[in-house]
Amino acid sequence: MFTENSGLVAIWVQLIRAGTYTEDKVPALSNLQDIVHQVLNEEAAE
Repeated sequence: MFTENSGLVAIWVQLIRAGTYTEDKVPALSNLQDIVHQVLNEEAAE
């Protein structure tokens, strides 16, 4: 299970922010997609 503080989550968030990948490219690995989307949505709300 991944959390908002997981290294892999941070890497995917950075890659999406940089435009290297889009959110739909996050692999379906455990809850990785959900947590990455959650982090991006929280940042967008700020």
